[in-house]
Amino acid sequence: MSHRSKEFETIFASATNGIKQLLSVPDGFHIFFTGSATEIWERSIQNLVAQQSYHFVNGAFSKRYFEIAQQLGKTAIKKESPAGQAFTDYQINDDIELIALTHNETSTGVSLPMDFIHSFRDKFPKALIVVDAVSSLPYPAFDFTKIDSLFFSVQKGLGLPAGLGVWIVNDKCLAKADSLLTKGISIGTYHNLPTLYANAKKNQTPETPNVLSIYLLAKVVEDFLTRSVHTIRKETEYKAAVLYNTLNQIGYAKPFVNDPSIQSQSVIVTDCGTHVEKISKALIEKGLIPGEGYGEFKKTHLRFANFPTHSKEQFELLADTLSGLKV
Repeated sequence: MSHRSKEFETIFASATNGIKQLLSVPDGFHIFFTGSATEIWERSIQNLVAQQSYHFVNGAFSKRYFEIAQQLGKTAIKKESPAGQAFTDYQINDDIELIALTHNETSTGVSLPMDFIHSFRDKFPKALIVVDAVSSLPYPAFDFTKIDSLFFSVQKGLGLPAGLGVWIVNDKCLAKADSLLTKGISIGTYHNLPTLYANAKKNQTPETPNVLSIYLLAKVVEDFLTRSVHTIRKETEYKAAVLYNTLNQIGYAKPFVNDPSIQSQSVIVTDCGTHVEKISKALIEKGLIPGEGYGEFKKTHLRFANFPTHSKEQFELLADTLSGLKV
């Protein structure tokens, strides 16, 4: 299918309008497609930062966002918290152009409270607030008056094959990219914000995109709307509660994140100590495949995805299996 055809324009509009409805995205925001969320790390720094960005780092993925800003030659400043813990004090100067927040740190299972994310708008009105929600959407409900950009990819909460990033930006972001361009600062090539916006106004993309993935995304979003995002959010909380309650009781494994206020609802990370292999084997025998720990925690952690595709019955089976395991 030609990406300049009326058929594709219909698919593009269906996907973007569906996302706006699902996430309650208001007017003044625009939706663009990229190759991945990793690409959006780079594109957001290129398009929104002339000199300085500030990054809240609490795991491998938020750290990578910070590192990409450094690699692009920006003055990237980080506030780093110990793995599995909340952020406490921080100092951000008035010259900061972008504040980078990872809502759900996939490597550790820490989720930033909404009040924390939404607090920056009033404190730093000149900065652009950019939120990585790769492993949490569609669960969280963001207040779009408090953020400027939100992005995710489709292989986690949307349940699709990897290879498509979704970048939501407001008019303030578009204006910043135009300003950098006017000053002669490089903002990238075919996937810079002005080019993405010019094409999106026609329900098109700058390049030949992953048409199939955009089509499937539109259909998944349509299904989510039929189920209702309220139902999806309640089911997510129920499944997370089932697993967290079990982990708090079994003794041989426990939640890696101790503070309930920052425990992720969509990626539950379990500290299994020396029992990783035995637990994994028991779960796999039941058709339940846990994710390995990430990085330094590879040999002691297991990670459990809690996305809309996972049923309540699967989580109940997971809890029963863990409760019945003799370690």
